[in-house]
Amino acid sequence: MDFIQQVRLAIYEMTVSDGHLPSAERLAAARGLTAATVEAAYRSLADAHVIVLERDGSAVWSAPPFSAVPTLFRVVVASDDASTPRKSWFAPCAWDAFGIPAVLKHDVTIDASCAESGAPLPSGVRGGHAFGDGIIHLEVPAKHFWDDIFYT
Repeated sequence: MDFIQQVRLAIYEMTVSDGHLPSAERLAAARGLTAATVEAAYRSLADAHVIVLERDGSAVWSAPPFSAVPTLFRVVVASDDASTPRKSWFAPCAWDAFGIPAVLKHDVTIDASCAESGAPLPSGVRGGHAFGDGIIHLEVPAKHFWDDIFYT
């Protein structure tokens, strides 16, 4: 596995582990690397549309299906065991909110709300099956998502 792919895997491992997308500095410190080499790997991953950097390139905005910033789509691991702490992640969009349980291979509830009305849209995944009554509206055709990923 080449270095860029190792960094990619580390981003996702750290995100799943602690619920936060790691900065290049934090990942470098955790893996005994230099910040400059990790920053270069982040730029390569962003150029390949694997992660999204903030508009100024200073930090990770998302590593789909995970968002580094709070959004209208909070994904919470469902747990029947009261001793297991609840973990949650934000997703950049409704589509990615359903991608998180696919990555985790775990049941989740999705705390989402309508962007227009603010009405709650309870949904999630149980036993590998999606539930909820919401509709995902993709305003931008998929082939144009990366034209302006922040708008999309």
